Amino acid sequence: QVQLVESGGGLVQDGDSLRLSCAASGRTFSTSAMGWFRQAPGKEREFVAAITASGLSTNYADSVKGRFTISRDNAKKMVNLQMNGLKPEDTAAYYCAARRRPFSTSDAADYDYWGQGTQVTVSS
Repeated sequence: QVQLVESGGGLVQDGDSLRLSCAASGRTFSTSAMGWFRQAPGKEREFVAAITASGLSTNYADSVKGRFTISRDNAKKMVNLQMNGLKPEDTAAYYCAARRRPFSTSDAADYDYWGQGTQVTVSS
């Protein structure tokens, strides 16, 4: 079993930066691909970024490419999402997810464990 706890959300202005963190428990973190997803009110959950278990490969949604960076520290069982150049359209609840396989995907259905989410609000 893996438990995930997100932190770092908040209210920021257009163009600001935020760093989200996800702390994981359990013994399988180093073999689990990790992902960040987000959900805005009235919209479906969407992929943001993902990273393989080794940390050597990442992928991003086109809407955040060049602005967001996902990283992980397997020793600390942490995965982070550095968000720069935030825009009002980035406003959403952000969720950390873990997959019981080492290779990441952009499909939420492939992830087995989810955190409770942290709210990011970007004002214009």
